[in-house]
Amino acid sequence: MSDNIPYEIQAEIIKRHPAKSLVEFRSVSKQWKSLIDSREFLVAYNIYHNQTQRLIVWYEYPVDTEEKYVSFIDDETFAKQGFAVTVPVLAKVLNDSRVVGSSQGLLCLYGYYRVPGHSRHNSVREMAVLWNPSIRKSVGVAVPGVLRWGLETILGFGVCPIRSDPMIVKITQVNVNWEMRSRVSVPWVVEVFTLSKGSWRILSSNLPNKSIKITWSQVVIDRFIYWFAFDKLVAADGGFSTKNMIMSFDMTAEEFRVVDLPENLANQSYMNLSISKVWESLAVVEYATNMMNQVCNVWVRDHGVQNLFKKLFTINASYASIRSLGFTKSAWDTSTNIGISGNYGSFFVGSYMETLLLLDQLDCSVYSNIDN
Repeated sequence: MSDNIPYEIQAEIIKRHPAKSLVEFRSVSKQWKSLIDSREFLVAYNIYHNQTQRLIVWYEYPVDTEEKYVSFIDDETFAKQGFAVTVPVLAKVLNDSRVVGSSQGLLCLYGYYRVPGHSRHNSVREMAVLWNPSIRKSVGVAVPGVLRWGLETILGFGVCPIRSDPMIVKITQVNVNWEMRSRVSVPWVVEVFTLSKGSWRILSSNLPNKSIKITWSQVVIDRFIYWFAFDKLVAADGGFSTKNMIMSFDMTAEEFRVVDLPENLANQSYMNLSISKVWESLAVVEYATNMMNQVCNVWVRDHGVQNLFKKLFTINASYASIRSLGFTKSAWDTSTNIGISGNYGSFFVGSYMETLLLLDQLDCSVYSNIDN
């Protein structure tokens, strides 16, 4: 770019290029590298860069159980413009891995790995991987704690839109089946990791009731992480019943809140419900049987009325079962076979966009406050 062009105009032009190009532009000059690497530029990039929205699909191939990632453009050409995404080295280290969620172009993966040279009892470690497919960079985050009988770990992931700071929320709760057998309730333990600080800290206030159980079904909308949850209630005869709800976490204020559901959704089996995102709105997906067919009812939260959900549409299936993975912009108009086969329960569909987040991080670095 000509030196005759003022630096401010050069910066405006640079902002409008794809993320992959910007990574290469860093080698043009020290001035350009300093600009692109600056925190201000990284935060502002998503605002200035008008980019095509995509969906990313993760699944486990049934033949060799290899994990695969495919990205699709979220428009009328969906399923015709797919391309494979290279899996990072850190993700291949994880055992029993799963995708926690996606936010602002980053994916969060979670699993465990074995530490060489440690005794069998102390060799297992939990780890989350933050991954930016656009610039092929990943960061490993050691998850604190030790896996114990009767306890389970649920993670939440999102990028705070105000600070553009990736955040992982770890919730340790009692497994509901173990709790019902033992009749012992244990309060939540909530720990928060922010990439800007590179460390975990415990939240000690504003925690939900210990009887509430969080599930892995989650979405991120704006500054909120949402999980599908249910409250385990003790009946008069000593038995148990459940009330379904949605738990939200405000990444800015770091506060939990309960989103109540209408009666028809709150009082049915929690195994028939999950949450998703439709039109950038919070949605509840309900699975039921209607006249021997499987149906999927999609209820969307009404922004104008607090905790009001309206049925948006119904998906009918003549086969044995149906499970919604995600929604494209035209999902309620068409149904398309994208030709992907994977093991049951291994699929994840999330939003994907080009971003420069993690550009200022060392690739494959691991943050940990765990004693070895």
